[in-house]
Amino acid sequence: MYNILIIEDDLTIAKTLCSHLQKWDYQAVYLTDFKNIVEQFLELDPQLLLLDISLPFYNGYHWCNEIRKVSKVPIIFISSASENMNIVMAMNLGADDFIAKPFDLNVLTAKVQAILRRSYAFAGQVNVMEHKQTFLNISDNTFMYLEQKIELTKNEFKILQILFENIGKTVSRDAIMTRLWENDSYIDDNTLTVNITRLRKKLAGLGLEEFILTRKGIGYIIE
Repeated sequence: MYNILIIEDDLTIAKTLCSHLQKWDYQAVYLTDFKNIVEQFLELDPQLLLLDISLPFYNGYHWCNEIRKVSKVPIIFISSASENMNIVMAMNLGADDFIAKPFDLNVLTAKVQAILRRSYAFAGQVNVMEHKQTFLNISDNTFMYLEQKIELTKNEFKILQILFENIGKTVSRDAIMTRLWENDSYIDDNTLTVNITRLRKKLAGLGLEEFILTRKGIGYIIE
C-alpha cells in the first residue's frame, strides 16, 4: 500500500482527496500544520506528495524546493494557479506533474497511478506472472496455458495484467477503465464489455471458460 501525503490548506479539498484515494486502497493523509512541513514529511515518509501552491506561511514552491533537498519522492502540484509560468516553475523545482483546479478525481487517480508505477512498480518487476498453471508474459503480451499460447491485444493484455495483480480480489469496471484510459486507450463501458467478451472467448479456446468471473454489479475477479 502506497502512502500519499496531501498538503492542501482547503480542508474540503484535502478531505475529498484523502477519502477518494483511500477508496483506491492508498494510505492517504493530509496536513493541518503548515509551519513545519519538512519535519512532518520526513516523519510520515510518503511515496507520493500532492502539493498545493498557495499555502499559509510559505508557498508550495518553497516546500518543493526544501523537500527536494532531502528526498526524490514524486511530487504532483495541484493548484488553481495554472498559468504556464506556474507550471514551468513547478517542473523546474522538481515536480513530476501539475494538475489544475478544478480537476476530475478520475484524472487525478490515473496520474497518481501512472507516477507510482513509473517510480516504484517496475523496480524488480518480473517478466512473467503466474497463476494456476497459466502464464502472462509481460515482455510480449502473450498468455500461455498447458503449453498453448495466445496473443493478446493491448487492451486484453492490460485487463489480464490488472486482474493478475489482484488475484482473489474483485476489480471494479471503473478501476479497469481508469487504468486503460491512463494508457491512452479510449475506453467506455461498452468498449470494456467488448474487450472482456473477446478475451473470454480466447481463454475458452484454451479450456479456461470460467477463468475470469463476473461479480454482478461490482466487477471481475480471477480466483
